[in-house]
Amino acid sequence: MSDLRRRTLVWGGAGLLAAAAGAVVSWRRWTPQPLADDAVNGFWAAAFDSPPGDRSWVMADFRGKPLVLNFWATWCPPCVEEMPLLDTFYRQQKDQGWQVLGLAVDQAPAVQQFLRRLPVSFPIGMAGLPGVELSRALGNTTGGLPFTVVFSPKGEVAHRQIGKLTAADLARLGGLFS
Repeated sequence: MSDLRRRTLVWGGAGLLAAAAGAVVSWRRWTPQPLADDAVNGFWAAAFDSPPGDRSWVMADFRGKPLVLNFWATWCPPCVEEMPLLDTFYRQQKDQGWQVLGLAVDQAPAVQQFLRRLPVSFPIGMAGLPGVELSRALGNTTGGLPFTVVFSPKGEVAHRQIGKLTAADLARLGGLFS
């Protein structure tokens, strides 16, 4: 075997190994990991203030109906892009019992300003920096946004997705508990 052929095989093999490693890292980044112990119970015991701070959203009040929980931030372009889709889903599915809750991993003034520009029909809670830890406990170990968790009417995690939801994703969710 010539030196040129040997070098080509070695570099080609190294390239394949690098591509495989990249695929594993990418898969891990975009695939929710196992739930932390007691993460679901901790979520249902939590409460989050509204952006103006005039009310508190108690998570236990959302139990008993399907819930789409979306972690987002005003500075996250994919989060901003999916907000109208989530709002449309909520308006179309609320009569079938669906709930949507946005948890902003952000500052209240930024969220208030955002909601004046792009109001939504579903409730928004302020999770702030502790929201990153909650999303990690729910399987988003990289802390990436947006992150969506769907809870069944029984309060169990039924679906999780790291990254922007599409209209097709939401259409599939709408039939999840039919």
